[in-house]
Amino acid sequence: MNGTNIALGIFLLYWFFVSVLDKRGTLEKYNISTFGPLPILMIRTTKGLKMLDILARPKLYWRNFANLGILIMFAGMLSMFLIILFSDLTLYASFLNGNVPEPGKYNSPKNIFLIPGVNEFIPFTWGVIALIVALVVHEFSHAILCRVEGIRVKSMGILFALVPVGGFAEPDDEQLFGKKEKVKKELPLTATIEEIEEWELKENKWGEWEENEGFEAKKTYLKAEKAVTRTQRARILASGVTANFTVAFIAFLLFFGPVLGAIAPLSDSMVLKVNESSPASLAGIQKGMIITQVDNTNITTSLDLLIYLEKIAPGAPVRIHAKKDGFNSVYYLNTVSVPRNYFNGVLVEGAIKGSPAEAAGIETGMVMIRINDVKMVSIASFVNFMKTTQANQTLKVELIPPENYTGNINKNGTVVFDVKLSSNSFESKHGFLGVRYGNKSIMECPMLGISLWMPQAKLYLEALNKIPSLLAVPAGWVILFGLPIYGFAGEGFRGFSGLIMQFYHPVGWAEPLGIGIFWIANTLLWVGWLNFYVGLFNCLPAVPLDGGYVFKDSIYSFIYRLTMNEAMSEKISNSVTSAFSMLILFSLMFMIFGPFIGQWV
Repeated sequence: MNGTNIALGIFLLYWFFVSVLDKRGTLEKYNISTFGPLPILMIRTTKGLKMLDILARPKLYWRNFANLGILIMFAGMLSMFLIILFSDLTLYASFLNGNVPEPGKYNSPKNIFLIPGVNEFIPFTWGVIALIVALVVHEFSHAILCRVEGIRVKSMGILFALVPVGGFAEPDDEQLFGKKEKVKKELPLTATIEEIEEWELKENKWGEWEENEGFEAKKTYLKAEKAVTRTQRARILASGVTANFTVAFIAFLLFFGPVLGAIAPLSDSMVLKVNESSPASLAGIQKGMIITQVDNTNITTSLDLLIYLEKIAPGAPVRIHAKKDGFNSVYYLNTVSVPRNYFNGVLVEGAIKGSPAEAAGIETGMVMIRINDVKMVSIASFVNFMKTTQANQTLKVELIPPENYTGNINKNGTVVFDVKLSSNSFESKHGFLGVRYGNKSIMECPMLGISLWMPQAKLYLEALNKIPSLLAVPAGWVILFGLPIYGFAGEGFRGFSGLIMQFYHPVGWAEPLGIGIFWIANTLLWVGWLNFYVGLFNCLPAVPLDGGYVFKDSIYSFIYRLTMNEAMSEKISNSVTSAFSMLILFSLMFMIFGPFIGQWV
């Protein structure tokens, strides 16, 4: 039985006990209820309500905060609606063109919703932390603005489902949304004694409240019983979204500022494979280790290691420094000679314009195998050889041409060019050929018996640091908020965890923290990302989301200014909001099930 089945079994058992306790009334006895049909417990308390009054004292600040939030909410409302509309139109066009995308991870139903553990793009641990922060910030912002506007908050508490999954604040709905009409129920003539007693208990509720809570509590409630204005309600509803966006901004500010600045590449030389009975295997080097130093030479890429080994004789002793899971180790071993049949060559990815290579006729796709009869075993061989050359020196370069090559080919299937080197503008003491060689991400190291992976950690970190400077254009925002899903090349970026964490280490102020800096980075990344999406989703003009109620009140106000008729304004605003809610619901369903339908049609 795997871990997933065990977790599912525990969750179903928990659901069963919650259902039993709910039916027996045990939960209600302790002021606990379930969240709809789900096994999410709402554990209420009245403790901490006084703290809300203290936090709500700078009323002018909170009102200005919420007024700005209303504008932000309408911007988010428009953005989300346009995104959904564009997605639907794109999918509809694919139906017309007959190229409906196949169901995959990007349009999978489980990945539409931001649920950690279900959504495969969101890591469970960091996702749960971020979601709890998003829900708590959202709900308690509502609660603070309720107190600012004089709305009673009945209770606060946590949402619990095996583990805490969020927080909530329970305002008085009648004050927030208006008093609901009550239909007086008359007792039938055949009522039982129990029904009569229950009716009398309900009729005497005010007397019971006065006895238990006191006359002053009753007076305070009656004084605040009147519902808030639409503007006040808009402030309360917009505050949650604004708080989410504010937290996202602060989290991203810290992530792309001091935190990323305290993370540096360790080495781009990771052991991908260790050959059996090789020098590396006998010395104890393992898969997944990062090589940081050989003898007294620092290693920043796999190419550095290969270049160093090219210079030493087979059988020479070397000292390898490697790191894994934050622990440094030193390994002593002797190199072996390269097998005679080993050959890698150097792939030419292009000739620099105006260079000797271009003038000689060297083209993209060719593979260099010899220069002046020196075998080009690997890129390291080429780099070391070029360091021995001088300007104006003529080299005989032998290459394997690509299949589509139209020039003269020798009987052995190669082409040979005589190339006169020019001076190297970067390093004048060496000759300059002018080819861009293929820098493979996976390289063989036969002298140690290992395969090395070079993931370009430095370039990846530089790309992350450039994201804030790209936010002046829409593409920057797409990169930022698509980062965990698409990354930079469709690989997704889930933070500094797992394998990717091995290639970096803390520097500067974060050095004493060790791997703790990666925990901070991951928390900030996901808190920022999920708070933004929770806020944006709540902007949708669909009831029961916050944006739906604000949209409804705005439509009512607009219609009322035109008609001065409350009943008509109420009817039209309800109809328009219901239409938008249904449109958004069906749009989301179309986005989820459209690709599946397209495969059946």
